[in-house]
Amino acid sequence: MPRITDDGTDPVTAGTAGRSTDPVTQPTLDARGWLRFLWRQLTSMRTALFLLLMLAVAAVPGSVFPQRNIDATRTADWIADHPTAGPILDRLGFFDVYSSPWFASIYLLLFISLVGCVLPRTRVHWDAMRQPPPRTPARLERLATHSVLEVEAGAGEDTLDRLERALRRRRYRVHRHQPGTLSAEGGYLKETGNLVFHLALIGIIVGVAAGHLWGWKGDAIVPVGQTFAKTRFDTFAPGPWVGDDDVPPFTLRVDDFTAEFEDEVTTEGQFGMPRDFTAYVTATENGVARETIIKVNAPLELDGASVFLLGNGYAPVITVRDAAGEVLYTGPTTFLPQDNNYQSVGAVKVAAADPGLGFVGWFLPTAVITEDGGPQSIFPDALQPALALTVYEGELFPDGRPQSVFRLDTDEMTQLTNEEGTDAFRLWLEPGDTVELPGDRGSITFESVERFAGISVRHDPGRWLTLASALLALGGLILTLVVPRRRVFARVRADSVEGRTVVTMAAMAKADDTGLESLLEDLREDLDPDPDRSRKT
Repeated sequence: MPRITDDGTDPVTAGTAGRSTDPVTQPTLDARGWLRFLWRQLTSMRTALFLLLMLAVAAVPGSVFPQRNIDATRTADWIADHPTAGPILDRLGFFDVYSSPWFASIYLLLFISLVGCVLPRTRVHWDAMRQPPPRTPARLERLATHSVLEVEAGAGEDTLDRLERALRRRRYRVHRHQPGTLSAEGGYLKETGNLVFHLALIGIIVGVAAGHLWGWKGDAIVPVGQTFAKTRFDTFAPGPWVGDDDVPPFTLRVDDFTAEFEDEVTTEGQFGMPRDFTAYVTATENGVARETIIKVNAPLELDGASVFLLGNGYAPVITVRDAAGEVLYTGPTTFLPQDNNYQSVGAVKVAAADPGLGFVGWFLPTAVITEDGGPQSIFPDALQPALALTVYEGELFPDGRPQSVFRLDTDEMTQLTNEEGTDAFRLWLEPGDTVELPGDRGSITFESVERFAGISVRHDPGRWLTLASALLALGGLILTLVVPRRRVFARVRADSVEGRTVVTMAAMAKADDTGLESLLEDLREDLDPDPDRSRKT
């Protein structure tokens, strides 16, 4: 039974008398309010960090799956080998990750988030740098780090003057809000470094985006004595906004290539290690030819492009003839090095033969045959070169799929056997050797050995911006980690009993700072070298 008071009211409901019992209605956001809310969420540092993590995760498929703009042949082989997952991943853009709409969306959102986050913070920091330090608290003894110094009567202001000079020498901003007090603040470079770091991240994003949109790169394997131009790249990856006219016309002829290897056995185990690579080339631009060299760390600068020496190897000159002696195939054939001794794999595809002939195997610069490992190279220089090949016959290009020049697709081919048909037909050729193929199929001749240079031509309009931004980011990060943000306060108080003046100093930091005690000790020594007259609390 409810309890009733003397005036006849229920004490539970009495306190709510006169109050409205209608439900509380929350204000609704209009379109402008929702846009402001979404913008604040997008430009928060938490969102920027989340988008940066998403960008890193989105880049993982670019490292796991072959990319079409880098190696179209390998990409086509991967899709063919995975008939179920390959087409689905291709539609989702997993083989063109960095050009996919979803990767570009994350990239653009990260850029907008950083700009919207950093620019307001920069304005706030600029305003804070122009404002005087805050007023001195009334009770400095309450701060965790403080110190008390006793000086002669009437010397308080003079002591503050000397303290001001000492702080200004330490790059502090000092202000006297009222007589007998002093406020100083230092370490603005910490926040400046933080802002520089984030602004540099924006510069890196812009530089990488510029390199992707307007940059291009092409790679080519060029045997000695041959010339290539922009229309003869083995692989070419232009940016989305790069046209044919954006690639400058040029030709590059590899006149010679030299390689030096360590041929002495040393205690450090450097035998066979490369010492120097030099490509002697003739570059032609706008009808003007010039002879120059390209080294690993010394690229050739063209008008609008840079030519790098990325690799090298051997290109044995091979000639294949039919039974009538007609030449079906001839020329230097590049073999791709697989180890430090340049044991190289390659393939010779004779499409002019009917049916097609394919030779696949190894080129060995310094060849030996061991009992355990079989044919192998023991030194990278061509001291005793040899070819170890097997022969196939049939369809060289099944289904018209692109192939690597170093690989032979044997799915629709048959391996040739010896005359007795008991074993696979294998070839061992040294320079000048000619071997007849079984079944009156012709012959193969190992003419000589040439070298090839792996050339990469690149144009990246954002590289200098990216480099400068990366250096700025590093400098800003160092400032953020090294420079402490501190405030120092001082107050002068006259002691009528002792007839002296007491100067109280205190220091505080924005974060944990173990150097505050040392700072106050240094300032106290600057003010009064005699420690007997000062005390630390």
